[in-house]
Amino acid sequence: MITVDYCQTMAAYNRWQNEGQRRIVAAMSSEALTLDRGAFFGSIMGTLNHLLWGDTLWMSRFDGGQGTDLTIQQSTQFTDDVQAWARARTRIDDRISAWADALEPDDLTGELHWFSGAMQRDLSKPMGVCVMHFFNHQTHHRGQIHAMLTAAGEKPDDTDLPFMP
Repeated sequence: MITVDYCQTMAAYNRWQNEGQRRIVAAMSSEALTLDRGAFFGSIMGTLNHLLWGDTLWMSRFDGGQGTDLTIQQSTQFTDDVQAWARARTRIDDRISAWADALEPDDLTGELHWFSGAMQRDLSKPMGVCVMHFFNHQTHHRGQIHAMLTAAGEKPDDTDLPFMP
C-alpha cells in the first residue's frame, strides 16, 4: 500500500513545512497566535499544539516511545507558549525522521492495535492506513495553519511537495 520511500519523503516534507511555520510564528505576538480565528482548534497556537499532540500520540504507537496522557480535548494546550512548542516540534520532527529512516518494508504491513482515547475503545487498523492517516493529518492541519497565517498577514512558504528542497 505504501513504501518506506513514501514515509521518508513525507517525514522530510513534514520537517520542511514545520520549519517554515516555526520561523513565522516565532516572530508573532502571543495575542496573534492565540486569537480565535474560527478554525476547528480555534487559534494558530491551538492548531499547532493539536498537531504536535497528534504527532506525539501516533509516533508512540509506531515506535513504542513516549506518548502523552492528554486527551484530544486538552490537545490545544499541549505546550504553554510558542518557544516550548518550537522545542517540542523539533524533537518530534527528529523522532519522525529517525523512525522513517529506520523503517523496513515489513514494518508497514500487518495490523496496528491501540486503545483510542477519543473513541474510548480498542482499535485495530492496517498499519499502512494508520501511517497514511498520520501524514494526512499533518498536511490537513498545517493547511489550516497556513490559511490562518495568511489571514493574519503573514507570508507562509510554498506547500507544494514537488518544490521541496
